[in-house]
Amino acid sequence: MGKVSKLKLAVLVSGGGSNLQAIIDACNASDYPAEIVLVFSNQLDAGGLERGRKAGIRSEAISHKGYPGGREAYDTAVSALIEESGADLVVLAGYLRLVSESFVNRWKDRLINIHPSLLPSFKGLHVHQAALDAGVKFAGCTVHYVVPEVDSGPIIAQAVVPVLPGDDAGKLAQRILKQEHRIYPQVIRWIAEGRVSVDDKGIVTVADAKPAEFAEINPAIEPA
Repeated sequence: MGKVSKLKLAVLVSGGGSNLQAIIDACNASDYPAEIVLVFSNQLDAGGLERGRKAGIRSEAISHKGYPGGREAYDTAVSALIEESGADLVVLAGYLRLVSESFVNRWKDRLINIHPSLLPSFKGLHVHQAALDAGVKFAGCTVHYVVPEVDSGPIIAQAVVPVLPGDDAGKLAQRILKQEHRIYPQVIRWIAEGRVSVDDKGIVTVADAKPAEFAEINPAIEPA
């Protein structure tokens, strides 16, 4: 039997890359159906680049600061690098830069992001403090397809965490981050296995999903 081809990933980061590390760890499993072929950052000193290099993954950076031609030209250069790497799916993992509409359209249905709130609530930045200020009792994270409108694409999976008495933005962020590390590799697996589809209303279905998988995506609340 021939070797099964794996889904090739380009992971885009701007910071330390903890979600990148979760994906790297998942890819190290022999039965995981994806592999990272490129780590890219808009920050030359991003910690995620070092994570990629330590894992033996091609890791590149192009600073967006003062890039000639502005956002469109920058995103064209990034897209060309991704294409050259042979990536099938672009994974935004703490990529703290809005991508242009032309970039989104170029990678339509092959571009995903993770956002630290239960979308459609709390789009944009500073979402942990926004959740606390709103007094919500549950928070979480969302993996979604990227569309031109910020944080508005079809939702693939969400994980829920409780907001606890005494939480500040940092404590809540850490609790959510643990769930980000769980669901992002799971969603990538689903996509690699060809199980994710989106209907004409933008509703995502995961074929043959077992109840236990959804239980993992929406973990039971445990005492602090």
